[in-house]
Amino acid sequence: MKTLITEFISLDGVVQAPGAKNEDTDGGFIHGGWSIKYFDPVVMGGLFDKLANQSDALLQGRRTYQVSAAAWPDRSGDVFSDWINQTQKYVVSNTLTNEDLAWGPATLIRGDDLIQTITDLRAQPGGYIYVYGSAMMVQSLLAADLVDELVLTIEPIILGGGKTIFAENGKAIPFELVSSEEASSGALVCRFVRAAR
Repeated sequence: MKTLITEFISLDGVVQAPGAKNEDTDGGFIHGGWSIKYFDPVVMGGLFDKLANQSDALLQGRRTYQVSAAAWPDRSGDVFSDWINQTQKYVVSNTLTNEDLAWGPATLIRGDDLIQTITDLRAQPGGYIYVYGSAMMVQSLLAADLVDELVLTIEPIILGGGKTIFAENGKAIPFELVSSEEASSGALVCRFVRAAR
């Protein structure tokens, strides 16, 4: 399997709360929902459907899982909705219990077990381990060099601060651009694969 990270990202690298006003207000973040106006159902929706069809698992941090669990179960009838509701979910949390994972199928992973669990999954046959949101978890995956592909939807806005997937750890990790497509909204959907190690 391969680890695929998909993120809506601002020009200054912020990925926090793209979908709703109160999605994540940590640090006093006031721009929740900033990404909505840039969504292009043809360019972005088409790519996300294609990637969902190639994915065998969904990996999320606690907050992303809880926000998604409140938003997706009532949706159906399109590729991404049907996939996300049926696919195996892995949820990274030190505070949730198995009883909290009502949106399934779902498996709980404790933070200390994240790297080993993903290493083990990547050794198995299958498609992508799909990740969105979950900024701190993505930082950990990048630091451990467990990310195979990045799909960054770069949106034409500067947010002035907020959570990012990029840690300031001095570690260089090369990627190669394999495709780029402009959305009708002015966003740029860029797909990168991990460069040869």
